[in-house]
Amino acid sequence: MTRNGNGSGEEHNPGPTSTEAPGRHPLADLDRIVHSPARLMIVTTLYTLESADFIFLMNLTDLTWGNLSSHLSVLEEAGYVEIEKTFVGKRATTMISLTRSGREAFRHYREQLQEVFDQLPE
Repeated sequence: MTRNGNGSGEEHNPGPTSTEAPGRHPLADLDRIVHSPARLMIVTTLYTLESADFIFLMNLTDLTWGNLSSHLSVLEEAGYVEIEKTFVGKRATTMISLTRSGREAFRHYREQLQEVFDQLPE
C-alpha cells in the first residue's frame, strides 16, 4: 500500500538545462523539489540504497516525524519516491525507495550543479 499526502503544493519542474536556455544561469533551472536541503538529504540517502525505513531516515536527517513526513509527501507527489507500509511481524514499518524518475531527477540535478562548479575559476 502506498501512502498519499498533500505535500506543500510545490510543482515538479526539472526545467531545461542551461544549454537549452541560453543566457540563463544554470542554477535558475534547478529542480526545486530536490534542491530543498531536507529533501536533498533524503534523495541522496535513497540514491545509494535500495530502500530505507522511516525511522532510519528520521534519525539520519535529524528531521522530526512531521517534517520528514511532509517532505516525503512532496517527493511522493512528484513521483520521486515510493512509500510502502508493511508489517514486520506485528510491527508496522514504512519503507521508502527512490523511483526511476527520482533517480533521473537526482542525476540531472547533480549534472547541473557539476556544470556550475566546472565553470568556476580556481
